[in-house]
Amino acid sequence: MRLPTILTSAALAGAALGGAAAAEGNAKNGEAIYDRYCAACHGAEATGEGPMQAVLTVPPTDLTALSAGNDGVFPTGRVVKRIDGRDPLVAHGSPMPVYGDFFEGDDASLKTESGQPIVTSTPVRDLIAYLEGLQVR
Repeated sequence: MRLPTILTSAALAGAALGGAAAAEGNAKNGEAIYDRYCAACHGAEATGEGPMQAVLTVPPTDLTALSAGNDGVFPTGRVVKRIDGRDPLVAHGSPMPVYGDFFEGDDASLKTESGQPIVTSTPVRDLIAYLEGLQVR
């Protein structure tokens, strides 16, 4: 996967505007991405109980409890890096996701929980928007 090394003008514009427009993402698109690429391991309910869990060396994470495991704050930076491959997960046998170039695309900016911008792709931003909406409050 190509990792962004510089901010594009669109990402810079999003960061300059406080990241509001860039950080929102499209949760509906994110849900479709999740259903196609993530549900087999993490389950339809995102609780880590997907049908492929038995073949993984590390059990899939309960994606509905990411905020709960981070003092009530969604760990945007950590989740982006896990999804886009900057923080590979050995249980998958290769950097996550195992879908190669699918998660590449136009650069998109998100604010991390500390307020710092992080650049990723539009599909990852949309997936993050969906996952944030799943958090148990």
